[in-house]
Amino acid sequence: MKFHRGYLETYNFTMQRDIGKGFNAQVAYVGNHGVRLEAVQNINAAGPGEGIAGAPLFKLWGNPNGIGLNTPFNGGRYNALQSQLTRRVAGVQLGVVYTFSKAIDYTDAEYNGLRWNWGPMLSANKALAGFDRTHNFQLWSVLDSPFGHGKQWVAQGVGATILGGWTLSPLLSRESGTPFTIGSSGASLDAPGNSQDADQVLPRVKILGGHGPGSPYFDPYAFAPVTAVRFGTSGRNIVRGPGVFILNVSLARDFNITERFKVQFRAEAYSLTNTPNFGNPGTTVSDASFVNGQITDYGGYDTIRPSTGQRQLRFALKLLF
Repeated sequence: MKFHRGYLETYNFTMQRDIGKGFNAQVAYVGNHGVRLEAVQNINAAGPGEGIAGAPLFKLWGNPNGIGLNTPFNGGRYNALQSQLTRRVAGVQLGVVYTFSKAIDYTDAEYNGLRWNWGPMLSANKALAGFDRTHNFQLWSVLDSPFGHGKQWVAQGVGATILGGWTLSPLLSRESGTPFTIGSSGASLDAPGNSQDADQVLPRVKILGGHGPGSPYFDPYAFAPVTAVRFGTSGRNIVRGPGVFILNVSLARDFNITERFKVQFRAEAYSLTNTPNFGNPGTTVSDASFVNGQITDYGGYDTIRPSTGQRQLRFALKLLF
């Protein structure tokens, strides 16, 4: 079998302009197109209701096992509007970055398997990428202390010595959550080598935003388990999980010891607001996991795992020479 290696096409267009008073604006379109990206395809997958007897290699040689073949498959696309506004003046650096983007693929990594491997279902793998984040907003700044020798305020005396020379650097991140798939038991499907999705029974999936026992993140009654010999109707990566909010701040100052040696002090706070950022919720529909609108499969905070957001403080001294 000849291996037709894939490739990546990238393209972008950028406009930048100085708009005065230290401000610089930039807007860009950034895109890429993957051609024949590699994926692991199970070449021994059967269709609905066929069971292992319908697997191609079982028919030929009695092989009941799944056979994963790393092969060039369909491509993927990424398109983004990237914007940036920065200002650099004496003692102040400020930047705002916003990206509006969309990523589409058939599987999220080179060696990931396809969700559906049966021939007529291969095209159904095309969907939002599992790492897609529609909105990405970043705000950063580097602020030198306005106090101290040669500065605007408190330019002399003890106050200048204590308050001068500090640099404050905040960084705020706000991002959309990532998509996930609502699965279901594949018992009635009986199609080895394929995954099963739930049926979507409501036209719109309401995001409730819950993060604990008795508080589901999405409306579980928007979906139902599949009990017929067919694939579910919901599709891959159709619901988006919780977003991310993080505020990191650092405070630093250099203290001169001699002309050659100086000590740098740094105080850093990661997730200063102590805002929890949660992982995606449990996503399998079954009689056990959808009771009274509550996602109980693995239970509450084990299902929606706190991933980042806990406040961390760090202090450091560095000798510079």
